[in-house]
Amino acid sequence: MGGGTVKQGLNLLQQFAGTFLKDVNLGVILMNTHFELIDISDMACRLLGLVKEEVVHRPLEEIFANMPAEHQLVHRNILDGMVVRNHAISWTNNQERYELLVDSNVLRDDHHQVVGAYIMFKDVTNLRSLEEQVQRSDRLAMIGQIAAGTAHEIRNPLTSIKGFLQVLRKTLEDKGMDRECGYTEVMLGEINRINQLVSEFLLLSKPKHVSYDSVDISQVVREILPIINNEAILHGVVVQYESALDLPQVVADKELLKQVFLNICKNGIEAMGVGGQLTLTERLDMDERKVNIDIHDTGPGIPMFVVDKIFDPFFTTKAEGTGLGLSVCQRIIHDIGGNIRVSSKGYGTTFTVSIPFPQPLH
Repeated sequence: MGGGTVKQGLNLLQQFAGTFLKDVNLGVILMNTHFELIDISDMACRLLGLVKEEVVHRPLEEIFANMPAEHQLVHRNILDGMVVRNHAISWTNNQERYELLVDSNVLRDDHHQVVGAYIMFKDVTNLRSLEEQVQRSDRLAMIGQIAAGTAHEIRNPLTSIKGFLQVLRKTLEDKGMDRECGYTEVMLGEINRINQLVSEFLLLSKPKHVSYDSVDISQVVREILPIINNEAILHGVVVQYESALDLPQVVADKELLKQVFLNICKNGIEAMGVGGQLTLTERLDMDERKVNIDIHDTGPGIPMFVVDKIFDPFFTTKAEGTGLGLSVCQRIIHDIGGNIRVSSKGYGTTFTVSIPFPQPLH
């Protein structure tokens, strides 16, 4: 009975080892004492640009021969028992840059003799961008708190100043003092602008009446299409909408979603100046369990040094802009577990709004 249990345990371990190397989201390289590659995980092959059948049982020096020194993941001294824990390196493969955390150690048999070594690495590229997102969210939350506390304090005196100015304008009009009347017009315009800024500021603080519900994204897009079309006509832009059939519903606030899509579409239309095409595409990503909306414009694109900053509060390239629009959009989408990504390759820009959809219970 005992022998059967041991055998069963070994079979299970072998099963696990095979599955582990195939499915695990880790780079794993196993080598023998002759510094030959014995096995490699699928993820390691994908990331390092290797074909498993071509590299197994070959010396590692040959496999990594053409790699620059800083890309030498594997060193012979690993067999001397040099232990590595969470060693951070950058790896570039086909213009893709990866941030990796590497662990390595020797493998010993029952008699404590070295029989080989392993290298294991984790792709932490997304963690770096996640860290930036968290910092950005923290900043937004802080600004939101300040906004909530100060917005009403600003708005109340503004309302009384505006009221008295309107009375003053009426008096100046009656007395035929046109030049002075013009001054009051300018002042009222500036007050309206401050009011608008305060309104945007308030959006940064959490809206009080958010109602999360099951939402059909296609319906949301269709409801705002007439507004987008009107804006597009003013700029001579053509709008194309590519819907997807039977998208799963997401949990969100419908009105806030409209605000996000309108804001991004409006930005895209304005970026193109006169003419161009705005394309809205719905996509379903079953692997990530997300509904994606791509909003693509054919404008001049966003320079690389600006792309990282566009979601920062108060960053704007527009003369009249407040730089709060995309910050608010990102916060709304973050609050429902999604994110907004941007890619700009010289000609045109694509904003991708990704929203998770719940798992069916049955």
